[in-house]
Amino acid sequence: MKKYIFGAGILASLLFGACNSGTQKNNDYLKDGKWRGEFSVKDGTIPFIFDIKDTHLTLINGEEEVVSDSIAYKGDSIFIPIKAYDTRFEGTFSGDTLQGVFRKLFAENDPGIPFKAIHGEAPRFQKEGISQDTISGKWDIQFLTDSTTANNVGIFKQDNSILTGSILTNSGDFRYLEGVIDQNGFKLSAFAGLSPYLIQGTFTDKDNFEGEFITARGKQKIVGKRNDKAALANPYSLTQLKKGAKSLGFKLPDLKGNTVSLSDEKFKGKVVVVSILGSWCPNCLDEAAFLAPWYKENKDRGVEIVGLAFERKDDPAYVNKVLSNFIQKYNIGYDVLFAGKIGNDKNVLPEIDGLKSYPTTFFIDKKGNVRKIHTGFNGPATGLFYEEFKSDFNKIIDELLAEK
Repeated sequence: MKKYIFGAGILASLLFGACNSGTQKNNDYLKDGKWRGEFSVKDGTIPFIFDIKDTHLTLINGEEEVVSDSIAYKGDSIFIPIKAYDTRFEGTFSGDTLQGVFRKLFAENDPGIPFKAIHGEAPRFQKEGISQDTISGKWDIQFLTDSTTANNVGIFKQDNSILTGSILTNSGDFRYLEGVIDQNGFKLSAFAGLSPYLIQGTFTDKDNFEGEFITARGKQKIVGKRNDKAALANPYSLTQLKKGAKSLGFKLPDLKGNTVSLSDEKFKGKVVVVSILGSWCPNCLDEAAFLAPWYKENKDRGVEIVGLAFERKDDPAYVNKVLSNFIQKYNIGYDVLFAGKIGNDKNVLPEIDGLKSYPTTFFIDKKGNVRKIHTGFNGPATGLFYEEFKSDFNKIIDELLAEK
């Protein structure tokens, strides 16, 4: 089971009262065990599942577990930060009930999303009857807008009525979805600490469905068509260098204030991977979870990695907080540089014809020339697609290292 641990972070500022350090024995603390919650959004409710164990909250989405290891109390009020995304649950509790709002701390005056949770082993979705349809396999998925359509790939696994899977886009995947399929169609939801979302649909025939993608912002129509050969556009074809450009010329600071560029001695004669990221980006976190241990195992082969982080704010204290958390969380041993606020890519990377996605990954040869650019990242929730990426990544590195 995939597990992410989010540290205590801003706990000190929340500790108005005592925090629980052992198993709950009275009503002063949230009850240990499973809880089922629902976010209230304008187009309905979005369910989520979590587990409480002492001072830990664990969000559960299929095989994924996302852990916050700091629960702070003040009387009957509770504060649960999700450090990686700079978000927090704020609420009150009584017995088997917890309710409040989920806030994005990085957004000024965020009213939050109301939620309510009940203690107990309740399912994410109630099943109604048995489905005569099956959704297992690959699907072409389109998210319909007023002016455009986009081709995406759905991958689903059905175990009786339990449904898991993900949706892949050219910029990344929806990570771990979990839900149910029954006589009324199917429902899938996910919440890992940033934004909750719900996907639901009904079958028009055995190979087609219509449905909705629902978030706190609103809903969007989706359609799906079964296709065992469903695939995304070639991720190495979406981002291009401008005519005449061969290399990247950025000069950016690390958290210690040191300026780093690819002309530095440490990069000379080495293969370099440059990852364009944001600490706020779930797919970037999945990429970092792959790159950090890979770098430790391969850096002695003559490979370096550099992360260029575009953040929501350029306030030094904020940048230091979120990037320090990011580096510590994944135990990153390579350079992570602050590239400015989101949207500053045209100034930092004038050599490319527009940044299409976070993350975007550059493969640079020993002479400092960009050889390949990979747009987006489909992580472990995508199964074979993730395995294919890892195989391609290692093949590209091996070929570049073999060059004189």
